[in-house]
Order: sequence, then structure tokens, then C-alpha cells
Amino acid sequence: IRGPHSFYGSFPASSLVAMAYDERLARFRQAHLNPFNKGPEPPGDGGGGGAGEEEPLPPGAPPLDAARRHEPGQGDGEGSERPMDLGLAEDHFSRPVGLILAPDVQQLRRAIEECRRAILALPEHSERQKDAVVRLIHLRLKLQELQDPDEEEPNIRVVLEHRFYKEKSKSVKQMCDKCSTIIWGLIQTWYTCTGCYYRCHSKCLPLVTKPCVRSKVSHQAEYQLSICPESGLDSQDYRCAECRAPIALRGVPSEARQCDYTGLYYCSSCHWNDLAVVPARAIHNWDFEPRKVSRCSMRYLALMVSRPVLKLREINPLLFNYVEELVEIRKLRQDILLMKPYFITCKEAMEARLLLQLQDRQHFVENDEMYSLQDLIDIEAGRLSCSLTEIHTLFAKHIKLDCERCQAKGFVCELCKEGDVLFPFDSHTSVCTDCSAVFHRDCYYDNSTTCPKCARLSLRKQSLFQDSVAEAEP
Repeated sequence: IRGPHSFYGSFPASSLVAMAYDERLARFRQAHLNPFNKGPEPPGDGGGGGAGEEEPLPPGAPPLDAARRHEPGQGDGEGSERPMDLGLAEDHFSRPVGLILAPDVQQLRRAIEECRRAILALPEHSERQKDAVVRLIHLRLKLQELQDPDEEEPNIRVVLEHRFYKEKSKSVKQMCDKCSTIIWGLIQTWYTCTGCYYRCHSKCLPLVTKPCVRSKVSHQAEYQLSICPESGLDSQDYRCAECRAPIALRGVPSEARQCDYTGLYYCSSCHWNDLAVVPARAIHNWDFEPRKVSRCSMRYLALMVSRPVLKLREINPLLFNYVEELVEIRKLRQDILLMKPYFITCKEAMEARLLLQLQDRQHFVENDEMYSLQDLIDIEAGRLSCSLTEIHTLFAKHIKLDCERCQAKGFVCELCKEGDVLFPFDSHTSVCTDCSAVFHRDCYYDNSTTCPKCARLSLRKQSLFQDSVAEAEP
């Protein structure tokens, strides 16, 4: 390279400063190239390069002569800026402001394609290939950032009854339910539906075609109670039941995956092989093995799992003959319903909020017939029997030992007039179905006469009727 006195003497001082910076910048870029960007050295005398030899440049990079020197007549004028072509050595994350123009999407795609070709040409598991893979990842992240810019978007978006809220988390890695790709929270904006927990990129929101499952749960809360009601791919016209994409059992053009809950077939984008307990199998077969279901069925079952919509006595009454735990749970629930009037009229029980012990299973204090799928799962696992027994013991302790007001509402057996104070939820008692009087079980079944309290109430009604007739006569 020629010295400054022979070549730069005729240039102004400002031009010399600009060209000196350009020369340092070109040397910096050449020194920080990845190893795979440097081509093999040309064979020379003695294996060393001469003074006039230069290293080969990476694909897409500007010629080194243009980066190192300005020939007279080729410059764009004093203080002009030269846009640099995007090569693999370009540092897209620390651009000198005003010197390197921002790359566009097309330039990044070309650089990504060149980097991919270079990776395939390099030896496997080599250091040069690892460096190339890191560069490829950086380029792809930059491309994704340009395609999904971090702009101010509304916090709430409503699409097809979905109520999407913009997520604040930047570190959690999720999967987009629409495009089935990873959501990189660090550089991408994403939303979650507060109703059905549907997640997607902000750019995928306009493409959502499935309504919110919570609306179906609110208007039509019921299960499909037929076990895997399959009808065949021909009934679906060999298309996905949700997105209508072409599918086939052989996987061409897309694999057909069956949902064990609906019996329908879905594509791999709508069926991720999620596992869930199928209600029909639990009720008819007492089978709680998780089965593969579609994404839509997975969200629906997740929202319905705690809803008490199963009336077992009508759906499968024989189930109580074969599952002993169900009989035990039914007896505990019946006792709790008998305890409820004591708590409603007891000031101490209301202050202690004893009934809130069952706030997660509110239907247990309303009836003894309805069950949720979660109830059946917990019964099979043995969890519900233990927790409900503890609550039953706590309630009985308050009524029979802790609270004098509740004790005063007990009963004395009018048939034998002996024994302790009786309560309708005691295991050795029987309750009259007409007047709700409580007796010892042995006394109630051994006595063939009518209930003493019912007989007394009948006589009182007759006496009142006779008195009213006597007063009505002149």
C-alpha cells in the first residue's frame, strides 16, 4: 500500500480523516470475520503471502480495495457515506450510527441463506461450523425482530369472543396455538386469552379462526358421553375437523391424528398429542387413563373439569354397585347436607365460615347427585375420601361438642326416651321422611306404629280445624 505522501497529499484534511476511519473500519471487519468466512490462502512461494496479496472476502462483502482506499475520480465527494453490502461478517447488533445502513428483510434472508450453505460445506462438529451456527441464530433472531417489531400494541384485543391480554413475561418460552412455532418472549409480542388460555403471536391474531371455548362452556356445558364416536375420514372429506387442511392416515400430505374425546381426525397443527382423561371412559368403564386429544378438546376439558354436570344415578346407576368409594362419598355428602341448616342458623359457624371449607366444591353443599370430572378423578386417586372425611369430622365436632346452640337443636328418641342427644347425621340414627324427627335406628325399625311426632302434628291439625269450624257456626 502506498504511503500518504505519494497518494493522499492532494486531499484535504477532512477527507484524509474520513479515509483513515474507513481504512480502520475495513481492517476491523476483516479481523473479526468468522473462520468459515476466510477462504483458503492461495498457494504462493514459500507458503507465505507477498506484500501485494490480499485475503479472499466472504460472499456478499464489498471488494477490499473499495473499503481500503479511494481512487481519484471514484469517490462520491467529501464526507459522503458509502452503504456497505450485508455480508456474514456484518454486526447487526452494534451498528455505528450514520455509517452502516440498517439491513432490510431481503438482505437478512440472503445472508441467512449464504450462512446455511456455509454450514453445510464445513466439517461436522468443527469449531468453524459451531461459529457459523451461532451467526445463523443471530441472523434469524434479527430477521424475526424486523418481521415482528416491538411496537406499542393494545393490551386487550377481542377476536371471535377471545379476550386476549398482552403478556408481560419476556423469559417464558411458549408455543403459538395458531402457527405451532415457539414464542420468543424476549423479542416477540404475544397474547393469551383469559377465557380458554389460547396463546399466539401478535401477528397471528388476525389469523385466528376458532371461537373461544369458554363461550361454549357457558352456553352448553355438557360432555360427549359416547366413547370415541368415530365416523371415518370420508365423513370429514379427508380434511382436518378444525382448520380443514388436507390429511390422510399415511401422513401424505399431513398426518391424521384422532381425538379420543370427539372421535374426529385433526392435522398435526391442531392435534399436538396432548393427554387428558376422557369423561365417557371414566363414567362407563371407570377408566382414567389419559388419552390423546386435540388442542380444542384439551382446552374444553380443562375448562369443564371442575363443573358439576355429571348425574351418575341417571347416566350409570350400576356404578355405585361396583365402586365402593362412590357409596362412601355419597353418604358423606348426605351428612353434610344435613349439617348445613345448623351452620346457617349458627352465629359462631357463620363467623368461622365453616362452609368455606368446601368452597372448591360448592355443589357438595347444594345436592348429593351432581359430580364433576375432577371429583371422579380424586375419588379414583383416593384424595377426595380423605379430605371429605376430615371436613365431615370438623363439622360434626362443632355441632356436637363446640357449640351449645347447635347442641340444643339435637333430638331425643321419642320411642325409647333413652340415650344421648341424637343428630340426623349420626350413623346409628334414622330420620322420619315426613317430619324430620330423629330416632335410634333399632327403635325406628322395630316399632311398627307411626312416628310419634307425626301423630302429634296430625292431632294438632285436627284440633285447629275443629276450633275453626266451631267459631264459624252461628
